[in-house]
Amino acid sequence: MSDHHTYKKVELVGSSKTSIEDAINNALAEAAKSIRNLEWFEVTETRGHIVDGKVGHFQVTLKVGFRVSDS
Repeated sequence: MSDHHTYKKVELVGSSKTSIEDAINNALAEAAKSIRNLEWFEVTETRGHIVDGKVGHFQVTLKVGFRVSDS
């Protein structure tokens, strides 16, 4: 094991009919299926889709950081 860590960032967009929090969790859950060593996230954008004057979907853009293996 090294004495430092190196990270990579990817950008994701999560969505949910329920809430911004669910949109974040949905994006992270999907990312966890194919990306190892997820460490942190930051929300960079929040937006939504309007249907009949109400929120139809919440959309959240995230930058997700993961640790490069063996670092």
